[in-house]
Amino acid sequence: MFCTLAAWLITKAGHPFEQPQEYDDPNAIISNVLSELRSFGRPVDFPPSKLKAGYGEQACYVLDCLAEEALKYTGFSWKRPTYPTEELEEEEITEDDAELTLNKLEEDVAEEESDNEENFIDLNVLKAQTYRSDMNDSAKQEEILQSTIDAAEWNLEVERVLPQLKVTVRTDNKDWRIHVDQMHQHKDGIESSLKETRGYLDKLHNEISRTLEKINSREKYINNQLEHLVQEYRSAQALLSEAKEKYQEGSGGVTERIRMLSEITEVLERVKQETEEKGSSMTDGAPLVKIKQALTKLKQETIQMDIQIGVIEHTLLQSKLKEKSNMTTDMHATMISEATVGAY
Repeated sequence: MFCTLAAWLITKAGHPFEQPQEYDDPNAIISNVLSELRSFGRPVDFPPSKLKAGYGEQACYVLDCLAEEALKYTGFSWKRPTYPTEELEEEEITEDDAELTLNKLEEDVAEEESDNEENFIDLNVLKAQTYRSDMNDSAKQEEILQSTIDAAEWNLEVERVLPQLKVTVRTDNKDWRIHVDQMHQHKDGIESSLKETRGYLDKLHNEISRTLEKINSREKYINNQLEHLVQEYRSAQALLSEAKEKYQEGSGGVTERIRMLSEITEVLERVKQETEEKGSSMTDGAPLVKIKQALTKLKQETIQMDIQIGVIEHTLLQSKLKEKSNMTTDMHATMISEATVGAY
């Protein structure tokens, strides 16, 4: 409902927008609505997921903005409200039904006399006439009362004066009698409407009851026809639950074995790596070549050392011989000098 209303408002605002269908992607529709709202220059500071529910503060904000844009596009402008004039109904109330004080009656009669003096009687004059008639009656109490007026003429006079004896009082909307009359009117209207609608409601109730009975009977028939299928389905559900339990138990053992397999695989890989390293070191001739080169170098260095040792020994021997010859010469010289001294 939200997407349909938003699409209609966007179309009314002058932007073509395709009406969403029942099987359309709601995320795509909401993103399109928000893009159209941004194109109107309205800020959108909430994620699209807030509009998926179709209600809430964000949805009201989007609809409010789109409605404003649609009103702007159609040139709608608000006008001043016009209030209907209520005409006060005038109601004629007889003297027996009206509860009026003398002052209010005099005020109302004075207002009515200012409008139409011919239709009403001055109450002061009437009161004065009544007072004079009472005085005359009190003065003639001792006399015998005997009417000298014809009854037909009296009835004609009563009919002529009777409209002038009625007092018209403007009704007050705050009067409780008006409220009571309105309540009675509303009650009569409700009762008349209820009489009309009761038949439709009873008919609708009967139709719904018959439809429910048909649905219940059809449901019972379908249940009876599909009872064996339901039993098979229940047995299949029981077997499926047992298989699921066995699967869960087996999956737990498989998980443990997979973990052990991974550990063994790691150890095996480490052993293979060490074996490969040892095998490569055993079959590789580079270390042997290095050993031979080192031995050759050692032999050369040994030869050089032997030569140096021989040179040093020869030099040492020469120095020893030279020192020995020097010592011999010195000894001979000393002996000769001693002999010469002894000869002298």
